[in-house]
Amino acid sequence: MNQTGSSGIDDIDEIRLVEQIVSGDKELFRLLIRRYQQKVHAMGLSFFHNEDDAADFTQDVFIRSYRSLVSFEGRSRFSTWLYRIAYNTAVNGINRRREYHSLAEEPLTEENPESQALRFAAKEAVRDAVAELPEKYRVCIDLYFFYSCSVKEIEGITGFPENTVKSHVFRAKKLLREKLENL
Repeated sequence: MNQTGSSGIDDIDEIRLVEQIVSGDKELFRLLIRRYQQKVHAMGLSFFHNEDDAADFTQDVFIRSYRSLVSFEGRSRFSTWLYRIAYNTAVNGINRRREYHSLAEEPLTEENPESQALRFAAKEAVRDAVAELPEKYRVCIDLYFFYSCSVKEIEGITGFPENTVKSHVFRAKKLLREKLENL
């Protein structure tokens, strides 16, 4: 099943696009950057907590992916391959200095607080509950819900075995359900 992204490129077109880039049409890489820049940047914010580091991270991920493009074989979706590079880059960048920060922990902003007070309270409760999860669960739940990754894609991105990913998502949902039960 092909998924079309905001740039109108589907998975098969991405494979052809990568082949063209590797064959010498380097300017086409901009299409892939445009398609994935926001999600890679959001992952950077999750790990590094500030705009400058997230911007540096995003640039680093795209430089690494460009240099490694010849190794993309099309056995997985391009997004899975790219998010794996992003995840490894982030993990290597935060070792010994920072912890993972879930997208659910980002500050909430509402344009009309009066009319959306209930929604805001629910989002805040979910955000707080996700923030309390162990890091390995937060990573899996973020990729599953915020990045719409399948279990197989999360396995490819994090390196956790498929059953471990399933277990982490299941346990995270159970913990969230327990924490949010009284709302």
